[in-house]
Amino acid sequence: MRPTPADPAAWNAYLAEGNATQARKRVAADVILRDPDGHILLVNPTYKPGWDLPGGMSEANEAPDDTARREIKEELGLDIIRLHLLVIDWVPPHGPWDDQIAFIFDGGTLTHDQAAAIRPHDEELSELRFTTPAQAGIALEGRLGQRFEAALQAVAKGAPRYLRDGAPFV
Repeated sequence: MRPTPADPAAWNAYLAEGNATQARKRVAADVILRDPDGHILLVNPTYKPGWDLPGGMSEANEAPDDTARREIKEELGLDIIRLHLLVIDWVPPHGPWDDQIAFIFDGGTLTHDQAAAIRPHDEELSELRFTTPAQAGIALEGRLGQRFEAALQAVAKGAPRYLRDGAPFV
């Protein structure tokens, strides 16, 4: 007989068994940061080729916005309080990876002093640069480039975008 909520211990054990067999998703959270001239901050990770937006992978049971804040603090030494959702992208399994949910948040505009002083704060980044949105779109390749373009559209329209593998969901 299946347990019911009337027996909390048995019910929780039953739910935990179901939870253990359900799929787990990888979650990534990136942030668009601008300088006062509207240039976009790009970072060059040491662990993979190509330019990227600042951010990274969620830890277990970490909310995506908390991931974004933690990664910005670890990588750049910045405390970002306000984040606005721009993009959610479901990425299907590829190569050795299971599927993933990727977020892009708008972290706002840095002050002149913040932009001038920003430096990589850990070994995950070799360098960073501010670039025009058009140049950023060229530097960010593949799915990330598509996600970035959707993020710019979300800013322009004032509404977040949902993508499936980098393409708008209709």
